[in-house]
Amino acid sequence: MPRREAARRVGINERTARDWDHGVRKSRNSRFYPDGRRVNYSTGQTTMESMTSPPTTLDTLEQQVHPRFLTLTDRERIADLDRAGWSLRAIGRDLGRAASTIKRELDHHRDTDGSYGAYGAYAAQRRAVARRARPKGAKLACPGPLRDYVAQGLEEQWSPEQISNRIGQDHPDEQEMRVSHETIYQALYVQARGGLKREVAAALRTGRIRRKPRRSPEQRQSRFVDEMVMISERPAEVEDRAVPGHWEGDLILGAGNKSAIITLVERSTRYVMLGHLPGEHTAEAVGGVLSELITALPEHLRGSLTWDQGSEMAGHRAFSVATGVPVFFCDPASPWQRGSNENTNGLLRQYFPKGTDLSVHGPLDLEHVAQKLNGRPRKTLGWKTPAERLPTLV
Repeated sequence: MPRREAARRVGINERTARDWDHGVRKSRNSRFYPDGRRVNYSTGQTTMESMTSPPTTLDTLEQQVHPRFLTLTDRERIADLDRAGWSLRAIGRDLGRAASTIKRELDHHRDTDGSYGAYGAYAAQRRAVARRARPKGAKLACPGPLRDYVAQGLEEQWSPEQISNRIGQDHPDEQEMRVSHETIYQALYVQARGGLKREVAAALRTGRIRRKPRRSPEQRQSRFVDEMVMISERPAEVEDRAVPGHWEGDLILGAGNKSAIITLVERSTRYVMLGHLPGEHTAEAVGGVLSELITALPEHLRGSLTWDQGSEMAGHRAFSVATGVPVFFCDPASPWQRGSNENTNGLLRQYFPKGTDLSVHGPLDLEHVAQKLNGRPRKTLGWKTPAERLPTLV
């Protein structure tokens, strides 16, 4: 076909096509000829040298990338099918890609006039390779208004997220004044990329100058020597509250965490039992009081106990052996998995306010408070009281 038509199909200028035919290559402000001549556009000088590394070689265009990126072969296929009039969905099915991927590719790399069939595979690949170049300069590494704004926000003890969202309101018409909170964190913590000084990083509320590694729940080290049985393994009859005798437990702590009270709530009736801890609340002390509370119940009301991963339950294996009651542990930072107990602990704060010494309350005081709660009508029980519901089970 004529060179002009071929250049249009490929997506290049006709002069560039002519240069290619004659073996001429371009690099910045210079043209390299096959005989070794180099013509510099800026100075007009001609020198004899060889071009050893053209800016974008065929090897670069065909470089293997992650499968989620389009390859040169993919783009050639898109160009062929687009010219043949295939729909976006049909092209996507042919390549095993989403139709939205094909649409973005055609929209981003068509000629500016947007005419049908103006998509060039090689031109699109060159642009994609140029954008993919790494490493890229850090956005906050260069001095300027953006870095000054971020530094000022940190000095005012704003969080990176606050800075990221506020900057758009303060500079609504300046697109260059945009930065994500993750970019700010990288500038603070990754000193190799830098951009913000360590003294500015100290303005973070955490005071950390490096990121704190976090583990997924699967990678957490077991809290106790004896293996825990997690709440996910709890029987379905416990979850739906259909069978009585399954309890949720926790501690409420006093001033300075030096005193504590054991709280137990039956999941079906919301019946409350309180355990007196006259001294420390170690695993041995808690296990002993818990065993006394549970063994005082009829055997058919000793179904199970659900607890959080507090250190006071380090002796859970010995407790289960002594009472025959299995212990199930909640996931970390998941108090809603013991909803009844958390609600009861909130009610107990009416009688045992936070920041007070709980050791002054004796067993009779705890029994009195438990009777108060067990005598309250509960909406979830049809306005019956836990004390009225429990005897029917006993």
